[in-house]
Amino acid sequence: MAGDLIEEVVVQMLREAVTSLPQDVVDALRRAEEGETSEVARSQLRTILENIDAAGRLAVPMCQDTGVHVFYVTGPVDAGVERSIRSGVARATEEIPLRPNAVHPLTRENPGTNVAVGLPHVVHYPTDDEFLELTVLPKGAGSENMTALAMLTPADGIDGIKRFVLDTVVKAGGRPCPPTIVGVGIGGTSDLAVSMAKESLLRPLDVPNIDPALDAMEKQLTEALNLTGIGPMGLGGRTTVLGVRISTAYCHTASLPVAVNLQCWAARRATARIYPDGRVRFGRSPFDP
Repeated sequence: MAGDLIEEVVVQMLREAVTSLPQDVVDALRRAEEGETSEVARSQLRTILENIDAAGRLAVPMCQDTGVHVFYVTGPVDAGVERSIRSGVARATEEIPLRPNAVHPLTRENPGTNVAVGLPHVVHYPTDDEFLELTVLPKGAGSENMTALAMLTPADGIDGIKRFVLDTVVKAGGRPCPPTIVGVGIGGTSDLAVSMAKESLLRPLDVPNIDPALDAMEKQLTEALNLTGIGPMGLGGRTTVLGVRISTAYCHTASLPVAVNLQCWAARRATARIYPDGRVRFGRSPFDP
């Protein structure tokens, strides 16, 4: 598959992701604004919605923190795909523009391109499909810094999982720019749990969990978290989270890893499917039909 096409697609995906939100997120924010009883909370949500509208009209990023970029790639993957993604991120950083957020962890040296060792982070899922599907999840530091991992024991059970999720969101308070979407990874190994928590954020808010028990758990946690009173931007109100997304994997008989990864109200994501004949279909998540 032509590298220049992949590069161009990456630039377009990032432009769409940072200047507009998926409709499911916008709809959830509007419902939250309509349902708020606190004038402070309503004013915060109105400001968020006005900001989203202005970003779309002016084709500029909706938040100064345009994040670091996590890509999920499915299809016939080779080394050239990642090279093209990195080239696309560097172009997008200059052309959109995106804030250059990638720095060395110790020296804080900034190459100015959002491209360096380990970034953008690319997760590969090789398949035999003829098409190549790319999904990008920009993550800002405010929400990413609130990531938490707990190595629970099997005895902690479901109640322990719920308590950890609740404690993590309460501890985060207003720092991740609520209302947030709460990604939860349960099981696997420690690193897999964290990866699942983040990847679960790709599922739109209007797409239920295919596991009825997990779907019910997501609803219960959403209700409980919205009773905390943290509210939009941490200023109080009925809307602390827009939803909870849970993913699971089998784990060791003696362990129960649980991870939480928060996404701020600017829940940015974009997807593109590239076909061998050069056709490209853009969407907002891998769940798009």
